[in-house]
Amino acid sequence: MPLFRKRVVHREDVPLLELRDVSVRYDSRLALEGISFQLEVGERLAVVGPNGAGKSTLFKVIAGVLDPGSGAVTVAGHCPGGHICIAYVPQRSNVDWSFPVTVADVVMMGRFGQLGLLRRPGTRDRELVRQCLGVVRMVDLADRQISELSGGQQQRMFIARSLAQEAELMLMDEPLAGLDVPAQEEIFNVLDELRRRRVTVMVATHDLNMAAERFDRVMLLNGRLIGLGRPEEVFTPDHLQEAYGGQLRLVQTEEGLMVLSDTCCGGGL
Repeated sequence: MPLFRKRVVHREDVPLLELRDVSVRYDSRLALEGISFQLEVGERLAVVGPNGAGKSTLFKVIAGVLDPGSGAVTVAGHCPGGHICIAYVPQRSNVDWSFPVTVADVVMMGRFGQLGLLRRPGTRDRELVRQCLGVVRMVDLADRQISELSGGQQQRMFIARSLAQEAELMLMDEPLAGLDVPAQEEIFNVLDELRRRRVTVMVATHDLNMAAERFDRVMLLNGRLIGLGRPEEVFTPDHLQEAYGGQLRLVQTEEGLMVLSDTCCGGGL
């Protein structure tokens, strides 16, 4: 981390996020091919696709962690590497929950990009952390060790950290995996508040039905962009067959097309 971070001035006349013909190759394997799309401020986009479809790679490219082999990524008109307004919420399985820190400690980590290495958190930073915990309804858990949190509380803590970072683009990798219905509803309540705050959110998920019901647009990905738009436009039998092959069964019901995963054949959704 540099000693001082210069905030990138956002352009108002361009999309918040734009990818133009982005491709990424790992050794000889093409992980992403020719990805192009735009996101506007405040949108909520679900990114769906089978395991190995490139969802995590896409998020790394947008966050500036991974350089695309070809193509261009811009956030508010600039390369993503210069931004501190992009927040990444990791999968819970990738976090060491035994690490001895409190909820407030983790949320304060969101301030480090603003502070740099030489400044210590001040009164304003501590107050902002408290406010962010208030947004996710966790003020009373500020001093709790992270190992004592439920799955839903863990995800809300990371969202609070992103808010403390003053994030305007939030990338969430499988935030609903393993959560029961009440915990999922808590997350969506927070996402609704983020929309009111004009935070743009991309969520990687395996749940096609939830993506169709709870997001503005959906992206169907499997190495390349198969579809992007309203769920009824993207989740067509042809598109789903192209993305998942034999991993899905499509059942037509009175309420519409039901998507079932084929769990007996390995992987599933």
